[in-house]
Amino acid sequence: MDKNGTIIKIISNLYTVQSENETYECRARGKFRNDKTTPLVGDFVVFDYKQNLIKEILPRKNILDRPNVSNVDVALIVTSVRKPNLSLSLLDKQIAVITKNDITPVICLTKCDLLNQEELDDIDKIFSYYERIGIKVFKNTETKKLLEYLKEKIVVLTGQTGAGKSSLINKLGDLNLKTDEISEALGRGKHTTRHTEIHKVKDVFFVDTPGFSSLDINTDKNELKNYFIEFKEFTCKYKDCNHDKEDGCNVKKAVENKQILKSRYDNYIKFRGEL
Repeated sequence: MDKNGTIIKIISNLYTVQSENETYECRARGKFRNDKTTPLVGDFVVFDYKQNLIKEILPRKNILDRPNVSNVDVALIVTSVRKPNLSLSLLDKQIAVITKNDITPVICLTKCDLLNQEELDDIDKIFSYYERIGIKVFKNTETKKLLEYLKEKIVVLTGQTGAGKSSLINKLGDLNLKTDEISEALGRGKHTTRHTEIHKVKDVFFVDTPGFSSLDINTDKNELKNYFIEFKEFTCKYKDCNHDKEDGCNVKKAVENKQILKSRYDNYIKFRGEL
């Protein structure tokens, strides 16, 4: 008797599959070992709910190594503007990594209440640019809007330590996590998560492990331009232009004309140098 479901937790060789608001503790067919395929949290599967046996893994749209998860819809970048101060370099690196992994980046700003009006105006100008290039931006006070956008999506959280990941989850789902440490279930802190699990908070599926925040951009330096999505709006003199030292580069002209945020371009050049 077959059903479709989603793997929401893996401990050793036991897979928790959720289907129609019910969970089933399943084993995987031996053929996956023979095919050198490992079921992952986030996998959409066909399983026999009488025998509690996973029979088929449906096609994946993406896979992450850290955390070990598939079919992620959104990476929610929790971004502090004060204590710790805003780091556009870190933010742009995270956006590039997320984009490379075929995941939608979404920014959530925290600690805006620590800014004066002039500083708030500057922040609004910066992030209106990110919205213009197609990246959703929310403040952590906009919980209803954020929950509505994330509804029914599989979400990984990323962001520097102290940015307010656990506080945000508390606001969204009233889970009473300690705000002085990211909990074992939902982030980086004193504990070490020993397994990957998806937690349902309201109608959002959050992946518990925090490792995605530590990823570097593992790509060829000449591919990096593909992960700065606004560069694609401009056609350069050379088809293979890397927007660095080439003449006739319309991306560099766009920076001069303030069509591209200068900090974005500067970070692109910095990351190219690191690669």
